[in-house]
Amino acid sequence: MDGYLSTEQVARRLGVKAETVYAYVSRGLLTSLRTSGQRGSRFAADEVERLAEHGRDARAVGVVERIRTSLTLLDRDTLYYRGLQVTELAREHPVEAVASWLWTADFAAAEPFPVVPEQVAAAVRATAGLPADARSVDRIRLIVATLGALDPLRFDLSATASVRTARSLLGSVVAALPPAEPRPAHDFAAAVWSRLTRHPAHPACVAILRAALILLADHDLAVSTLAVRVAASGRANLYAALSAGLGAFDGQLHGTASTLAYKFLADALTDPMTALSDRLRLGGPLPGFGHRVYAHRDPRAEMLLDMLAGLRHPSAVAVSSAVNEIRTAQPETFANVDLALAAVMHAFDMSADAGEAIFALSRLIGWTAHAMEEYAEEPLRFRPSGIYVGPMPPA
Repeated sequence: MDGYLSTEQVARRLGVKAETVYAYVSRGLLTSLRTSGQRGSRFAADEVERLAEHGRDARAVGVVERIRTSLTLLDRDTLYYRGLQVTELAREHPVEAVASWLWTADFAAAEPFPVVPEQVAAAVRATAGLPADARSVDRIRLIVATLGALDPLRFDLSATASVRTARSLLGSVVAALPPAEPRPAHDFAAAVWSRLTRHPAHPACVAILRAALILLADHDLAVSTLAVRVAASGRANLYAALSAGLGAFDGQLHGTASTLAYKFLADALTDPMTALSDRLRLGGPLPGFGHRVYAHRDPRAEMLLDMLAGLRHPSAVAVSSAVNEIRTAQPETFANVDLALAAVMHAFDMSADAGEAIFALSRLIGWTAHAMEEYAEEPLRFRPSGIYVGPMPPA
């Protein structure tokens, strides 16, 4: 329902527990609605916003929790893009069509992202000085910056120009990754596949990568997405806004999590119980398990692991077996998308940082949608006031 929030969203917006939300209803501060075919109550976003603003310190302007978006909904361990369940989108549509859905709320013709040979050649030259073992995300960051410098129209922030830029950027970024290929591939997923593995591109295998690219395209206001929106609020061009997202993405607690899960799963493929025991003995979170947002399951991980389990390829069978042993031994938690990415990487003989590349390339799509949404807002709206704790000036 457009313009309405779930109980969990209202609770997060107001900074209270779900029980308090219903207390507000009983006191007449909020009005709850129930709709046939939907579980739980819904609340008008405008009414919630008015309650949130009541009593707010007028000096606290531009605070980040005021971001309103029509892109992604996280509700009851289910993920939606513009009201459509993301797992269904991943089953039924190519990456290009889902990108169009996020950018324009329309499923346009699923044409391959264009590749501009001159852009690819320039990006290849720009990355030629990197060491041969440079991480894919480092290459992607440099390619995005290079393509931005080459675009004389990059400061056209209109929706039409942003979509055109994003399509060209996505096609050329992948084409410039080694082994560089200036010609467009059949589709985005096939192009990404050819850069990450020499494993035969069987349709069922590429379908798993295609699903991963869709499932990871957006995830509400993750730290990297927030960085994109702050940059876009200052009217940074799309290349610069995406670069801000890539910078925040490359943190130990964000984009690199799949690499930790990959290393853990590498040990588990030899001996799952020993690998699990060693991790538990070291303490700390178990790589690839649990999530700050999801309570009981990560739907993205469930879909990818189920698709992987359906393959009969020996490597996929071995990976699925190891994952199942760990999941059985840890029933109180659940696998997240980082473990699912790690499983895909091992099954298809990808490098240890391939998960980061998949994550970053897919998130370029979602970041573009958030930048476009932010361009339509008032500029420079993120200006919270700091709480000064340093020495006071002399009287």
